[in-house]
Amino acid sequence: MNKHKVKPVKMKKSRQDRIVDFVIHAIAVLMILAVIYPLWFIIIASFSNPADVANGNVWVWPKKWILDGYRELFKQTAIWRSYGNTIIYTLTGTLVALLVNITAGYAMSRKDMVGRKWINLFYIIPMFISGGLIPIYLVVKDFNLLDSFWVMIVPFSVSTYNIIVARTFFNSSLPEGLWESAQIDGCGTIRYFFRFAIPLSKAIIAVIGLWTAVGIWNSWFNALIYLQSANLQPLQLLLRRILISNQSLLGAATGEMASELRRLSDMMKYASIVISTIPIMCLYPFLQKYFNQGVMIGAIKE
Repeated sequence: MNKHKVKPVKMKKSRQDRIVDFVIHAIAVLMILAVIYPLWFIIIASFSNPADVANGNVWVWPKKWILDGYRELFKQTAIWRSYGNTIIYTLTGTLVALLVNITAGYAMSRKDMVGRKWINLFYIIPMFISGGLIPIYLVVKDFNLLDSFWVMIVPFSVSTYNIIVARTFFNSSLPEGLWESAQIDGCGTIRYFFRFAIPLSKAIIAVIGLWTAVGIWNSWFNALIYLQSANLQPLQLLLRRILISNQSLLGAATGEMASELRRLSDMMKYASIVISTIPIMCLYPFLQKYFNQGVMIGAIKE
């Protein structure tokens, strides 16, 4: 018996194949740059003189490092409290949304659930027809949630789209035989959900969790409508008010003061974008391995 390993013969690529490979890699690099460069430009612009940015002198690296935008932004004492509020809203809201949407998606994926078709219809109708801002406001008021911590979490935790994605994932990823085997071993519905369905659903949990976290992190309109206390303001709403206040001061100033206020306002604008997006962007690499799998499986049509 020949114990020597046979080395695989590498086929030499033709000139046409090499050209195709080069074109594909070039297009991929251009697409990556098209996504990354705007983000990088915002970062370097936040450390640059707005005049250099406006004149096109800043492309890859700041012409001169300036921290005035961050200094002025962090002089706002309320920014740290708002940052903490946003983090708490995001963590709590994501957990509540996962609890609601994942369990609802699993329940609607069960073919033996009584009234399954009617419940599906019940969820789908509000996806296309909304009551409007005023009815929602009145409902929130009747539940005594106005100007409270929970108004940023509970009323908007249910997402029909996320429920449908979770339902499709469970239908396509959990074989019926697994449920039958679990029943033979004396496993009930609740135990099966926590012992089998949840551990096998990390991909869709990561996807829905990321979607929900990004939505809550970037939310400012709900806080504008339902919150009055400054102690409960999220970061996005505070940054919006700071920028609007700067624009008001800029309109009332003249001469050198107006020029300096315009410079600081532009730098604070770039700095606010950076500090409000970097934390949530850092979350994506930890969920990337689940993201593509969850999106593709959860998007399969039943």
